[in-house]
Amino acid sequence: MTDSVALGTNELSIAPGTHLCAFFRGIAERDEIMVPFLLEGLRAGDKCTCIVDDGVESVRAALGVDVGESLGDRHQLDILSSKETYLRHGTFSTQEMLDYWEDSVSVALHEDGFPFARSAGETTWTLKELPGLYEFMTYEARLNEFLPRYPQVVLCLYDLDHFGGEVLVDILKTHPKVLMGSTILENLYYVPPDEFLAGRA
Repeated sequence: MTDSVALGTNELSIAPGTHLCAFFRGIAERDEIMVPFLLEGLRAGDKCTCIVDDGVESVRAALGVDVGESLGDRHQLDILSSKETYLRHGTFSTQEMLDYWEDSVSVALHEDGFPFARSAGETTWTLKELPGLYEFMTYEARLNEFLPRYPQVVLCLYDLDHFGGEVLVDILKTHPKVLMGSTILENLYYVPPDEFLAGRA
């Protein structure tokens, strides 16, 4: 397995197993982070999964019109909506979403033969569906236990036009690394899952 995973911008790279969050303002800034991350994965032969709140087709267009056609039968790239993933059973459940990743990543690596998995997920949907965000922050914490199980990275995308205050504190507590502009920061506010969840009990 590779020692580092390129993010596609500014020659930045992270270690496999990294749970990374990135902050942006608006769709254009989101795509400046997400699109190079996914294109780098496609070039590397990774299984790539992208979850966005809306505009699945616009993301496909941003990646290149012929991308979907050029990936063959292995489904190297999945661009999905929040409703198809986080809310596929109508409401959000930490365990159901972890099961989703367990199933999809395991199949991609063990059955489809991909050497690595990279995923990017947009999170603005949570503000409408999960008052207080307690359940989603539980999921973000538990994701840190899942990441090391497979050769993979996960990039969580937070729009600063929608998130702020106490929510940002919990976001920082659940992500070991933060992408800020052209820099990857070791997050000094990160708290291990059991400690984070015990503090909320």
